[in-house]
Amino acid sequence: MPIIVNLDVMLARRKMRAKALAEHVGITEQNISLLRSGKVKGVRFETLEKICEALECQPGDILEYQPEDTG
Repeated sequence: MPIIVNLDVMLARRKMRAKALAEHVGITEQNISLLRSGKVKGVRFETLEKICEALECQPGDILEYQPEDTG
């Protein structure tokens, strides 16, 4: 998948646990875990906004585009 989720990196940089992020955002730890692993098909802008607010970052700090190797 060409979209890479760097949520683990941002959590580590901010020294925040997934549980604290889940509480701030208002979603379950399981949903944070799915997002961290990249196993979600989409994320609401409202959720992304709350994650960025909690981690004091930009969406581009969490989501990265890497084109698939077509060769």
